Amino acid sequence: MLLNSKIVNKGWKLKPFDLLSVQGKNLNQETLFKYNGLVVAFICNHCPYVKDIISRIVMDFKELANMGVGTVAIMPNDTESYPEDSYENMKTFSKENNFSFHYLIDKNQEVANIYNAICTPDFFCFDKNKELFYRGRLDNLKYKSKNLLSRKKDLVDAFKLKISKGLNVEKQYSSIGCSIKWKKNQ
Repeated sequence: MLLNSKIVNKGWKLKPFDLLSVQGKNLNQETLFKYNGLVVAFICNHCPYVKDIISRIVMDFKELANMGVGTVAIMPNDTESYPEDSYENMKTFSKENNFSFHYLIDKNQEVANIYNAICTPDFFCFDKNKELFYRGRLDNLKYKSKNLLSRKKDLVDAFKLKISKGLNVEKQYSSIGCSIKWKKNQ
């Protein structure tokens, strides 16, 4: 089911998590946070919207890392109902797409629930004070668009404005993607 992320009140604090990475070790928000902030992205392996933008996510996350921003992706889906999103397939997906950032599994879906994540992809951007200042789309390109010349990097630009001037972008657009696949008991 296609959904849009919600625009939420800015200023709420980075929520704690401690999740297993595809490298086999648990990581938390404190170890991933860098001096200019952190992006927490909810993605998965099977979503066509994620697959469509994954190369741009990888590219933008490298740019953010160079700006002193930590980046992490969290896979929140029910892996029993969606085996393509399994931990083993997460390892493959991250290798095939040359992730330079950590990819974590939210087995119990507690983190996605705490963050009120809606879809994959869904991006939460926290500033150096660990306060949410941007929740929105990665960029302006429509699904399956190949016109990279018209690309506006909304997420990266939000961080540039925040870091350079301490300001928030005025207009934020919702991210669009597949609904998170919640376990039946959720």
